[in-house]
Amino acid sequence: MEVLGEALRLWREGRYFEVHEVLEEAWREARGEERRFLQGLILLAAALHQQGLGKSGLRNLRKAEARLRGLPSPYLGLDWRPLLLEARRRLGA
Repeated sequence: MEVLGEALRLWREGRYFEVHEVLEEAWREARGEERRFLQGLILLAAALHQQGLGKSGLRNLRKAEARLRGLPSPYLGLDWRPLLLEARRRLGA
């Protein structure tokens, strides 16, 4: 899934709002488990974006964890666990 590569590139650059934007269209078209996965990534990016705005981001982190729970990593070729661990660390969770 090409959109995941773009999202990961933006993530590494710390451009979390853009990660959300890139994944949103794919999320709207996805169904089932794939939709849940993309929503989890969007929520992770939103949590880190909120932190950048001086907010806690913990609510979105918890929602992301709920969406991603039970999915394999990697999923659709993206090893998402390091992203979750990074968000937990950065948000102090």
